[in-house]
Amino acid sequence: MQRILITGGAGFIGSNFIRYLLEKRSAPLALVNLDLLTYAGNPQNLADIQGDTRYTFIQGDIRDAALIERLFSEYQFDTVVNFAAESHVDRSISQPQVFLSTNVLGAHTLLETARRFWSSAPEDPHCREYREGVRFLQISTDEVYGSLGASGYFTENSPLAPSSPYSASKASADLLVLAYHTTYGMPVNITRCSNNYGPYQFPEKLIPLMIERALQNKPLPIYGSGQQVRDWIYVEDHCRAIEAVLMNGNAGEIYNVGASSECPNLQIVRLILKQLGRPLSLITHVADRPGHDFRYAIDSGKLSSQLGWHPLVSFEEGLSHTIQWYLEHMDWVKNASLRQ
Repeated sequence: MQRILITGGAGFIGSNFIRYLLEKRSAPLALVNLDLLTYAGNPQNLADIQGDTRYTFIQGDIRDAALIERLFSEYQFDTVVNFAAESHVDRSISQPQVFLSTNVLGAHTLLETARRFWSSAPEDPHCREYREGVRFLQISTDEVYGSLGASGYFTENSPLAPSSPYSASKASADLLVLAYHTTYGMPVNITRCSNNYGPYQFPEKLIPLMIERALQNKPLPIYGSGQQVRDWIYVEDHCRAIEAVLMNGNAGEIYNVGASSECPNLQIVRLILKQLGRPLSLITHVADRPGHDFRYAIDSGKLSSQLGWHPLVSFEEGLSHTIQWYLEHMDWVKNASLRQ
């Protein structure tokens, strides 16, 4: 039986990944979801699976070394998937210390505990032998690469050039994960994904925020000209990529995850307004945020060629599904908004 610790599993991508595994996996499975339940960690995201015997929720902090050690001892994890992170760029500008503490020190606590529990000789820093089948997967972001110009794509070999405290904290955690592979031989992987969208996304992010405000006929604030370009991926396609890396990724490797669905922010907002039947006059341009990256675009060729993964959901289809989900879950949206 695979025993997986998923951190940050009450958040947007983590909760979708838990659902994905419980729905798709037929092999015996035990999932422990550790989440601190800050404003973006919503217990409602997984309320309907609380009775699944394969699933356990524990509220706690990845920086709590005693708690992490107790959980490893009790559940004997062979896999860690670290989603837990402060992730909103705007908040990182005003509260950078929170991002550094959670995203870097939290990752270190998980890494060090996993190393000691999985190592053949945990007190020997030179030991590079581990239990068979163990894996540490760090969920990162394409934002660690910084900003692209009008052309080109990020590859796994692109230099790290983070622009915000958030992306700098994620880049720092990535380097720490890779150091545990180089120094200790620990079986690790990193995935760096483009912008996700889909069900259960907290309504501070672009797509759910614009859906929520449009439904209330409120102004839709767009940073600057709105021509910032992002590569968008439907969250279930990201979940399939994570599973592919867990199952067959080569230890020590980074895998970029993107759907080749580039779109400027302004165009996305116009599409949302069109589908909801709301006027374009709701669009309001506001001052751009500091250090706002112009364009992200991901080359997923390594993931496709080595592991056979390809995105299945087009942006048009995914956006339509997402808008419909929010229309059908307005109580969830209202409750999530109250957590901000």
